Amino acid sequence: MKQFLIIALCTTSLTTLAPATTEAAQIKRACLASDRSAATRDRCKCIQRVADQALTNKDQKTVAKWFTDPHQAQELKMSKSARDDALWERYQNFGRMAQAICS
Repeated sequence: MKQFLIIALCTTSLTTLAPATTEAAQIKRACLASDRSAATRDRCKCIQRVADQALTNKDQKTVAKWFTDPHQAQELKMSKSARDDALWERYQNFGRMAQAICS
């Protein structure tokens, strides 16, 4: 599950604008801090580029927390709210795209 989260954090649909400078690189920092062997500087940078295109600033802030606490992702996935379902769908799209681009 943790490897999937890393990959998923790298990829999503390329439909949103890049985050503001103050919010930039949240995913990359979380990826690098994860201490996983697959979390190389280049891969985390690639994942951040995908995140900038696929996730809003708020989405990135939420998803970045999942690197240290994957259980939060599971709780969101199991949630019944439409807002959580929409975030989960964006996250899955991001994951698929990151996997395809950053692997």
